[in-house]
Amino acid sequence: MAERSTAAVDVADNSGDEPLTAKADQTTSDGVAFNRERETDSEEAQGSGGTEGPGKASPPELHSGHKLARRYRLEECVTRLDGFSSWRAMDEKLRRAVGVHLLPADHPRARSVLAAARSSALLGDPRFVQVLDAVEENDLVYVVHEWLPDATELTALLASGPLEVHEAYQMVSQVSGAMAAAHREGLAHLKLTPGAVLRTSTGQWRIRGLAVNAALRGISSDTPQRTDTEAIGALLYAALTQRWPYESDAYGLSGLPKGVGLIAPDQVRAGVHRGLSELAMRALANDGATASRHESPCTTPEELVKAIGEMPRIRPPEPAFTAPPEYQRTTYQQGTYGRQSPRPGATQPLPTPPPPLQSRTGTALKWAVSALLIAALGLGSWQLADALMDHGKPDDTKQTQTTDGNEKDGTKPKPAKPIAIRNAQEYVAKGDAQAPEDVRNTYDGDSTTYWRSRSFLDGPEMKPSFKPGVGIVYDLGSQKTVSAASIGLRYAGDHTTITLYATDSTGSSTPVESMTKIGTITTSGTTAKITITKKTPSQYVLLWITAMPYASGDQYSGAGYKQAITDVKFTG
Repeated sequence: MAERSTAAVDVADNSGDEPLTAKADQTTSDGVAFNRERETDSEEAQGSGGTEGPGKASPPELHSGHKLARRYRLEECVTRLDGFSSWRAMDEKLRRAVGVHLLPADHPRARSVLAAARSSALLGDPRFVQVLDAVEENDLVYVVHEWLPDATELTALLASGPLEVHEAYQMVSQVSGAMAAAHREGLAHLKLTPGAVLRTSTGQWRIRGLAVNAALRGISSDTPQRTDTEAIGALLYAALTQRWPYESDAYGLSGLPKGVGLIAPDQVRAGVHRGLSELAMRALANDGATASRHESPCTTPEELVKAIGEMPRIRPPEPAFTAPPEYQRTTYQQGTYGRQSPRPGATQPLPTPPPPLQSRTGTALKWAVSALLIAALGLGSWQLADALMDHGKPDDTKQTQTTDGNEKDGTKPKPAKPIAIRNAQEYVAKGDAQAPEDVRNTYDGDSTTYWRSRSFLDGPEMKPSFKPGVGIVYDLGSQKTVSAASIGLRYAGDHTTITLYATDSTGSSTPVESMTKIGTITTSGTTAKITITKKTPSQYVLLWITAMPYASGDQYSGAGYKQAITDVKFTG
């Protein structure tokens, strides 16, 4: 499971290397479309994008099997363009696939590529494909980034038709939010094309090549926010219509008819959502940034996010209900087994029901049943009266001597009592702590406060090789035998797994494997009630989370697999 700025699975980032007049990309086996051996980019197809500077240096002559820093083994060249090359490689230290951009150290854009990569890495937003390393050594500059084998480019998705309206809404919402966050940190993309937007297998949208794509090609802009906003508008236009909103064909999409100008998506294709159609027009440059429908244009990603927030929310489509097949009675069930089936279309007479019991045997049977009912009623009345009479008698004969503690029949189970939590500390088995300053919120009696984990890219099960779990050790003050635990959770969904362990301290030096497991639960709700299966006296109890559901972004973290604990109560 990858945490925020680090990922366990990676995307081969050709980073939108496709020229804007190019046809559909080839698609590799990992589901990400790559563009091989492209030479130039067309400014016209992008619209009002940035300007691109020339490159002079030739790409270094490297081959499959070459190893960088005795760690990154190059495996396949996916792009060779304008003095740099992009490769799929293997990180032999962490045993994972990565992508690598390579260019000579004397390339005129080498310094700007390094600066862009390092700035992008500092953002640490999981909505972007993360930069993992940026190095200059042995006359080479290389940038290592994530590789996501389960991701599919928007280019490939549009090859089969426009996106469903909810998918298009999710795409523009997530991409706009991510770019707004990047611009708040002073970062721009300037090369936001269908090849730079990916949908993962979990349905989340991610952006690759932030700042780096433009630096590799020497692209700059005097109005970076307007450039990125118009690019988002073009992505939404293409998602709604399967057409590129300019006269030139690009990314396997046909352009608009020449001479007609920019026309609204709902005029290009029937059935387009009107709200999304207007949103695309407000983001695109339309006759000097004059938006359609007399709405004010969106000139920054932040304004685009605000405009999306003002729209009625578009819900996902309801799952189609398939009616079960009509029940067919067999001839055996109809009591005609062995008989000749009627001809098709012939009306079959209904069988005549048998007459009620009217013979001597039937009469005797009815009297016997009546007698049994009367006897049962009499017996029940007698037992009830006897019980009431015994209740009124002195109970001396039924009393049992209970002064001897060894009498089992006189022993009653003790009611469960709450166990007070005296202190708590976050347990960190590997990597960084989550929110150690908020641990007290889990036992302060206030369900509106909570301790939270960070947002992880993969889930719901956490990856032991990266981070085996997150949790908190609770100090009960003295040795107590916990019989049950109630845990309040902030996020519902598939799924949360919590295990309780008895341990010897609040520190993180004791490995989980050496602790005593006393109970576990897996839930999709917001409450986890654990019944302790192994009663073990202990002063310290570890609450250990090893699976977390997917949740949307908030003010603390982006969208991803995460969980938060609101209340923890122990009883014993």
